[in-house]
Amino acid sequence: MFEVILLAVALAMDAFAVSIGMGAKAQKKPAEDIRRLALFAALYFGVAQGVMPLFGFLLGSAVLGWLAQAAPWIGGIILLILGGKMLYEVISGDDDEPEAAADVMVGHSVSQRTLLTLAIATSIDAMAAGFTLNLLALNAWLACAIIAVVTAVFSWAGVYLGKRSGTWLEEKAELLGGVVLIAIGIKIMFFSS
Repeated sequence: MFEVILLAVALAMDAFAVSIGMGAKAQKKPAEDIRRLALFAALYFGVAQGVMPLFGFLLGSAVLGWLAQAAPWIGGIILLILGGKMLYEVISGDDDEPEAAADVMVGHSVSQRTLLTLAIATSIDAMAAGFTLNLLALNAWLACAIIAVVTAVFSWAGVYLGKRSGTWLEEKAELLGGVVLIAIGIKIMFFSS
């Protein structure tokens, strides 16, 4: 269970960083608009992050029967790559996801369509990570629900945190997510039974 919570936190970091950026850009908006933005960010990011790993899990279930002995290595390598990608993007400043905090906020408001696009873009990694749910001794549906709830909470809090602090926490959230994904990948590869 602890591994799933760590995985959920790590996967939530992209959505958290985007939410911080949206909150920072909406600093001068009325409290009602901030509440609405936080609620929609939690809803969109939470649902996307909860559904995408389920797709990865189902695909992984089909493939793992053929690759049972290599499964811990495949899952571990996937998490190492995802974590390494997050770290690389933070260190190099190269992020291929939409510029949520700057470019998509027209007039400091975010449309439903933009939120959906951002939710899908930030949850693509979660689909790949869903493959590793086959390696954890836990119900995948429960794991996806935990990932959804953790992401929703982080996204909601991210909007308020961004409103208060600006964007300086965005990179730190991505860095933490990358380190946690790498640690889980190493654990799956070398310490799975």
